[in-house]
Amino acid sequence: MSKILVVDDEAKIRAVIREYAEFNGHEVFEASDGMNAVSMCREQRFDIIIMDIMMPRYDGFSACKEIKKTQSAPVIMLSARGEEYDKLFGFELGIDDYIVKPFSPKELMARVNAVLQRSVARGDQQPETLSFSGLEINMTARTVTVDGEKVELTPKEYDMLFYLVQNRNIALSRDKLLSDIWGYDFYGDDRTIDTHIKNLRNNLGPYRDRIVTLRGVGYKFEA
Repeated sequence: MSKILVVDDEAKIRAVIREYAEFNGHEVFEASDGMNAVSMCREQRFDIIIMDIMMPRYDGFSACKEIKKTQSAPVIMLSARGEEYDKLFGFELGIDDYIVKPFSPKELMARVNAVLQRSVARGDQQPETLSFSGLEINMTARTVTVDGEKVELTPKEYDMLFYLVQNRNIALSRDKLLSDIWGYDFYGDDRTIDTHIKNLRNNLGPYRDRIVTLRGVGYKFEA
């Protein structure tokens, strides 16, 4: 059983999600706005968060950014708007999926289960600390240090780096990265990968060249 936080200012939507989530064996908590959600996340941890974007007091993007400071629970965004900008901005914040309203509760639960499975799988990967000169990566603790200094990455930047390192010296296409890191039915394009790679390189500082661009193909981590 997973703990799900449902954040939406519409009580009817929260009720529908609760009904289907509890039917699937999950424990559901509710918040009517982003500020309430942030407060709840400071007091307890959740396995996944379903968050509406357009809310009073504190919108979903702002709430997600604040929540990511205290916990790394995966986030599925809900929105009545399907603009590409909203989707790309959400993924850059580290969300795991994006669903446009109106949505099918059954599809939402399928996506919830898929995201939870990926989250569990990431926690089981390579427990040891991997070292590449002054770059150290701890898969279990999800920490990265550069010449002894800890660097802060977004959840998706962590996922990207860990995936590249696990497949080091292997050429990975953008489609492969999108499929394996973001999962099925991804809303976005190659620019999402390029943006995350750019930010990741900036955070790696002197070790940025470990991530090699393969023109016309994608990227690889060079060990």
